[in-house]
Amino acid sequence: MNVLLKEQWLKDPQTNILAGIVVALALIPEAIAFSIIAGVDPMVGLYASFIIAVTISFVGGRPAMISAATGAIALLILPLVKEHGVDYLLAATILMGVIQVALGLLKVGRLMKFIPNSVMIGFVNALGILIFMSQIEHIFGISIDTYVYVIITLLIVYILPRYFKAIPAPLIAIVLLTIIYMLTGAKVNTVGDLGEIKRSLPHLLVPNVPLNMETLSIIFPYSLSMALVGLVESLLTAKIVDEATDTFSSKNKESRGQGIANIIAGFFGGMGGCAMIGQSIINVKSGATTRLSTLTAGVFLMFLIIVLGDYVIQIPMPILAGIMVMVSIGTFDWGSFKYIKKAPKTDVAVMIITVLMVIFTHNLAIGVIVGVIFSALFFATKISNVEVIKYEVDKYVKYQVKGQIFFVSIDSMMNQINLNDENKKIEIDFKNAHLWDDSAVEAVDILIRKLNEKNNEVYVINLNDDSHKIISELSSMNQKHLIKGES
Repeated sequence: MNVLLKEQWLKDPQTNILAGIVVALALIPEAIAFSIIAGVDPMVGLYASFIIAVTISFVGGRPAMISAATGAIALLILPLVKEHGVDYLLAATILMGVIQVALGLLKVGRLMKFIPNSVMIGFVNALGILIFMSQIEHIFGISIDTYVYVIITLLIVYILPRYFKAIPAPLIAIVLLTIIYMLTGAKVNTVGDLGEIKRSLPHLLVPNVPLNMETLSIIFPYSLSMALVGLVESLLTAKIVDEATDTFSSKNKESRGQGIANIIAGFFGGMGGCAMIGQSIINVKSGATTRLSTLTAGVFLMFLIIVLGDYVIQIPMPILAGIMVMVSIGTFDWGSFKYIKKAPKTDVAVMIITVLMVIFTHNLAIGVIVGVIFSALFFATKISNVEVIKYEVDKYVKYQVKGQIFFVSIDSMMNQINLNDENKKIEIDFKNAHLWDDSAVEAVDILIRKLNEKNNEVYVINLNDDSHKIISELSSMNQKHLIKGES
């Protein structure tokens, strides 16, 4: 326990605290913007970010990952807020958390192994593009001063770490350029322009909704969507942070932790949230490795609101936009261009489909799900080619089947067997094949029945143990046709 405490909380505290401070500053405009997208008061997003970050630092499965209010969840809840109000949103958030805890107990984290590398590359690239696109409105068409602040921020964040790493470069950029703005003034938008920040702590409340089936029927579809989207983004983000830090995390614990954090957020007036890949990358690139960085981000976020609110609202948006642009550049997998040239065409297609779906829907979860579906379809098509070699001597015919026999490939197999043979002894040899499902068994049954109708003597030979088992359990054929080895 002491080793775990030291590793996950006490290792390099100064670096982790400073990284958390940087993240907190980046969370404020994001939380306000997501609140506006969702059609709720900015404090709903800020409270959610504070509560989720603090809670997940204790109960999450991935140290140094940042979770808070997110745009993907905000987009999902907009119709609910418009039609039924904030109390139904809070109730939906609580139910979202309950669903996530249940999925965590069911070990949903195991599903991560079914996400192919091509989908992961597409996910990361789409994320980098989305992060960049989300900053365009804060950079272009505002003023010359805005461009100057963005350029200086980019230079500080890019160059300074080469010579000085004691304090994260983004934090230096925020503090230094904000002071310059406050002293000199400039024609730029600030955090305060996004929405009003109230200096008040969140308090415990129970959503004012009827506790009946009608309420459940209203909130459940939203809660389920929020839970699934939140988990997909959180588990993929956890995997990316695993790779960035060369460590392993518990995806099932993370699922449960996300649920607990959302339940608490709902009871304290916050909207639903999940892992934030952009802020997580800022955190890791600032040197964070422990839960202390996540806790600091949440606590310092509230400190900024309550104590330093007058200063926070004066932070120029082009500084934060410049930092996020650097994050987008660091997030994008630039090795993808080599990957496109060398990888199989189907893998490249899956990667591109994932990117396009995410950009088109602005929903990372949908892009990943579509990518996985196409990857599965391409894989099924790839292994569905079955080769059947026919040997014939007088009244004896032998078909040697090679390949994977399942619902996709049965037509390929059956089209290569002559069902018009008559009065012959026919052996169908599965030594180099495997029967996977009931469709394969049914196909074998059909072959035997149709060949028997032509007065043939038919035998199925050389089934491996698994294929023999499924045939024995599901087949309607007479067992006399089934021979384990050569007849």
